Amino acid sequence: MRKNSIGLIFLLFFIGINAQDSLNVSTTNFKKIKLDGVAVVVGKNIVLDSDIDKFKKELQQRVEGKIDITDCEMLEELMLQKLIAHHAVVDSIVASDAEVNGEVERNVAYFTQQLGTIEKVVEMYGFNDEEDLRKELFEIQKEQILIRLERASITEKVDVTPEEVRTYFKNLEKENSLPEFSAEIELAQIVKIVKPSEKEVNRVIEKLNEIKKEIEEGYSFRLKAIINSDDPAVSGSGEGSGGKYTITRESGFIKEFKEVAFSLDEGEISEPFESGFGYHVIQVEKIKGQERDVRHILIQPKISDEELKASNVELAKIREQILSKEITFEEAVSKYSEDKDTKNNQGLILNPQTNDTKFNLTRMDPTLYGRVSNLKAGEITSVFYDEIRGAEKMHKIILLKSKEEAHIASFTQDYEKIQKLTLQKKQEETVDKWAKDKIKDTYIKIHNEFKKCEFKSNWKKD
Repeated sequence: MRKNSIGLIFLLFFIGINAQDSLNVSTTNFKKIKLDGVAVVVGKNIVLDSDIDKFKKELQQRVEGKIDITDCEMLEELMLQKLIAHHAVVDSIVASDAEVNGEVERNVAYFTQQLGTIEKVVEMYGFNDEEDLRKELFEIQKEQILIRLERASITEKVDVTPEEVRTYFKNLEKENSLPEFSAEIELAQIVKIVKPSEKEVNRVIEKLNEIKKEIEEGYSFRLKAIINSDDPAVSGSGEGSGGKYTITRESGFIKEFKEVAFSLDEGEISEPFESGFGYHVIQVEKIKGQERDVRHILIQPKISDEELKASNVELAKIREQILSKEITFEEAVSKYSEDKDTKNNQGLILNPQTNDTKFNLTRMDPTLYGRVSNLKAGEITSVFYDEIRGAEKMHKIILLKSKEEAHIASFTQDYEKIQKLTLQKKQEETVDKWAKDKIKDTYIKIHNEFKKCEFKSNWKKD
């Protein structure tokens, strides 16, 4: 049995953008968890007894104990999500594999960043291997996307007027319940990518050509991968073991990898090629319709201490030019930065959770928070080293472009946030009205223990 499959789902809360979105998390694949009872069945979806307590505790932790919610209230929230998921299927809403796999990749990257290695993620959350983890995440993310799309279709025509926003704010003010907004910051960066020397790149390509020749002469690709590949999954027992993967065009693999894999015939071995992770050779072992069984060997060019030091010194000089006002930060970004995502945006870093430039200090990545939390607006970090797991190595400096301190909501200062809260409230009222109608013709079975609950909607169909 998964020792903490539901715990993994809770970690997904920290990828969401607010407490409301945190409730839009599903618990799936329950056929693997049979040691506790079924609390509720909604359509073909179920909620376990353990889910209620675990979701409640996680929600309270998420909002630092600022919310008091009963088991019955928590159950009703979970039932609502299951109702939405059920009708997403009824309404033929589709979550594409490409979209689901994209979310899986984002979450795997996030977990790995937090814990250091994918092996630690697998161990902490009680999975057998990385493949096991990804399968579970796929089911979780698929249901979340279905819920999101169904909610969007329910609320697509909902909008709010300026007068509704003002009324909502005035009511909060009258009830002495204006929200407190956490401190928010905007960040910009300059990135210098540390590149291997041409000599080192040539060494790697020659090594891969040598391995390719030996495999073509009869050596085992699997053994060559175990001995030579820098792919961390190569020595495991799941997906990636011995360099082997099963992929489709929708799989969450990098573009270069899939392009080469789908250009080869069965048994053919590629020439060495480059991706963001290093240099590869691929062999297609079997073609199965839209799937390919492939093996690959990855070798990452080594970067010397001298090259790392030179990159650090170069960026430190750029930083001094900015501080002495020889050049503005924005000019330095345009002239020197090598990060394609921020170079043409004056270095501004987008928050991956909200897709805007504001970061909530209480919800930031801990490592990033540690670097910028003590800065004042206009201050720049010292040069520091960073890397993408298995890919680019770089040096960075980060500018704290602006900082808004924590404060009680103000109508003029926070109009956009108040407008968003007003819209969310109206959307929730619309979803509640939709749910009350759909409950009537949806199969719902509530365990006797929870029939004593007083729900807002007629889940018990009294």
